[in-house]
Amino acid sequence: MQASNEAKLVPEALISKFEISKLLRQDQSGRRIALLGTIEGKLGLLIAERAAFATESLKVLKAFHSAITRVNNLGDNDIYRWYLASLGTDGEGQQSADLKLNLIWPCTEQHIKKYSDQVLRMVTETPEIYRNYIRPYMSAKREEGRLNWVFNILEGRTEQEDVILRDKGHGPEDGFLMLPDLNWDRKTMSSLHLLALVERRDIWSLRDLKKKHIPWLRYLRQRLLEGTVNMYPDLEQDQLKLYVHYQPTYYHFHVHIVNVMLEAGATQATGKAFGLENIISQLETISGDGETSMADVSLSYFLGEASELWTGIYEPLKRGVKQLQN
Repeated sequence: MQASNEAKLVPEALISKFEISKLLRQDQSGRRIALLGTIEGKLGLLIAERAAFATESLKVLKAFHSAITRVNNLGDNDIYRWYLASLGTDGEGQQSADLKLNLIWPCTEQHIKKYSDQVLRMVTETPEIYRNYIRPYMSAKREEGRLNWVFNILEGRTEQEDVILRDKGHGPEDGFLMLPDLNWDRKTMSSLHLLALVERRDIWSLRDLKKKHIPWLRYLRQRLLEGTVNMYPDLEQDQLKLYVHYQPTYYHFHVHIVNVMLEAGATQATGKAFGLENIISQLETISGDGETSMADVSLSYFLGEASELWTGIYEPLKRGVKQLQN
């Protein structure tokens, strides 16, 4: 947790204090921009989403920022904050919350890389590469404290009012909860995006899933579908898509629940999103005992050239460098 002066600032005040340095990326058909800037000298990221943005110059970007009004904080957790705001008036001259903002502050170099434009590369992660390079990398990342916001939710310190479903499952390691993803505006059903966090901490990614987990995964899937349509009765179960990311942004197993109508951007693309049903099916069909896992198969996915996984592992391996520093 951030224990210094930034923790004392009123969340709404942070938006006006944000000083833009540059545009990092524009995506989702121009409806989302990621801006790099500072608040009180510390780096931060401001991710804004609406209809297509004008981005032709820094002057235009600063004019956009100056026009943001009626900032309403929806929640905050560790370095992450999310808002609804207005960027003008509607046809009747009334200001409306037409802008969804996410603020990451203070942000890390890893955050900046994630939200920057970069060339993508497809890689194949064999069981040997996973065991020798990727698993040690995951372990190092988990030790950096970047899971604080996850543990804040699971341990009841933050965002408890947003929890849609909390299920203890059938055993001490089966529990999980579901809440809105910070990228959803919490009202537009066609872009619904929820997040399920498991309580157990021995599953860092889909690589840790084993054949013995199949009954738990089936139960998890069914309860997430039921919990979503119970909370949002305008939706039916076959209007929902469940997937996990690999590589994920953070190494604590979680499942994304989205409306199938949600625009399938890069985060849902082949090489990033793995359907939960397909993972269960693959575990069912691979041979072996209950300890046989997704760590025993090869996985292909894409990485940005600025990713530490590319620069520190896959690019050296491509050049034939075998002895990498983990």
